[in-house]
Amino acid sequence: MLLREIYALLAKDFRLEWRQRAALGGLVLYVGSTVFVCFLSFSLRGGQPPAPAWNALFWVILLFAAVNAVAKGFMQESPGQRLYYYTLVRPQAIILAKMLYNALLLLGVGLLGLFLYTTFLGNPIQDLSLFLANLVLGALGFATTLTLVSGIAAKAGGNGATLMAVLGFPVMIPMLLLLIKVSKNALDGLDRGLSQQSIITLLALNVIVAGTSYLLYPFLWRG
Repeated sequence: MLLREIYALLAKDFRLEWRQRAALGGLVLYVGSTVFVCFLSFSLRGGQPPAPAWNALFWVILLFAAVNAVAKGFMQESPGQRLYYYTLVRPQAIILAKMLYNALLLLGVGLLGLFLYTTFLGNPIQDLSLFLANLVLGALGFATTLTLVSGIAAKAGGNGATLMAVLGFPVMIPMLLLLIKVSKNALDGLDRGLSQQSIITLLALNVIVAGTSYLLYPFLWRG
């Protein structure tokens, strides 16, 4: 069954991440140190950042954390490992498991970043539930897009990080603008109806990218 294969691959990724805690620690250190540098920068100016700067910096930090977290997903696996997976599971299970794992990882990183961010830089959020829902959509969007790009970069070989940046950022920028817009509405406490169209667009982008990955990854995997 596809669900059983996804569960097995997901459990494998979590076990590997726990064994290689240095990578996870480096990601947490990146988020914490970046937030602290932002705190030092604004404290020198005598206070908290204005809401637009607070909002934009939060998503930029999360974006680069997502790139660092997802980049290693496929590129840390050797061709021999990928051939071994080829004999055991379906390619659809691999791409869906990677997306789900990366989404959970990025959601955890995002919640940690939000906690540190509000601790050091204040909490201007007036509609917390809308902001958290937007954070979930952002984690899913970053995970689905960057997982597919990571798979392409791993197959292409060479400098995978550079290829991820070239392929990923043109897709990520429109999504990032929508996320910033919705979270700015949450910071200002505006009516949720104003964010409805942007949320629907984010959901549609996530579904389109996930569906495209599900359909196209088998051809990429066999290539």
